[in-house]
Amino acid sequence: MQKGDFVRINYTGRLESGEIFDITDSDAARKEGVFSEKARYGPMPVIIGANMLIPGLDKAIEGMNVGDKKDTEIEPEDAFGQRNSNLVKTVSKNVFKEHEPHPGMIVDFGSMRGRIQSISGGRVRVDFNNPLAGKKLFYHIEVVEKIDGAENKIRAVLDFFDVKSDIKLGEKEAEINAKLPAKMKETLSDMIIRHVEGIERVKFIETYGKK
Repeated sequence: MQKGDFVRINYTGRLESGEIFDITDSDAARKEGVFSEKARYGPMPVIIGANMLIPGLDKAIEGMNVGDKKDTEIEPEDAFGQRNSNLVKTVSKNVFKEHEPHPGMIVDFGSMRGRIQSISGGRVRVDFNNPLAGKKLFYHIEVVEKIDGAENKIRAVLDFFDVKSDIKLGEKEAEINAKLPAKMKETLSDMIIRHVEGIERVKFIETYGKK
């Protein structure tokens, strides 16, 4: 495999302790005792070199073939980066009006999400680092399929973002029937035009029926 190829992969991600933090295969999840009804399972569609994966995982897939399996170690620099002390903030407890804050609680501050570390008096300490920042990661990877054909590639992009839609191909154009936020439309169209050969325009159609 090389940069620009569309593939579907299965993987299991572990910490140095052996704890699984991400897994794509439902049978493997059951075997490991980490299966969740809420999780989304199945081979993940990705474009190699398109920043859809952490850099270390992206690099590990290059050179593999369909059916190949590999175990790889990824240092923090090629994963979620080192921890940044500047991303640990202290805020007033008065900010939390709807829910009583508690250690471990996930909080959302617009474009940033964090985890409450501690509460002291009227001050709340929140860590906005990615939970996997500063950690070495261990992946078991399998390349399940190479994806060919414009429609299949577009379907793979939609699957990656969990978008359900009909697809219609025209002359250098892809028509997608889905009601989506403007930012999502921009992201999808940019990725499709950039990586699917022969597609220069993406049209989004919204269809409404009788309620």
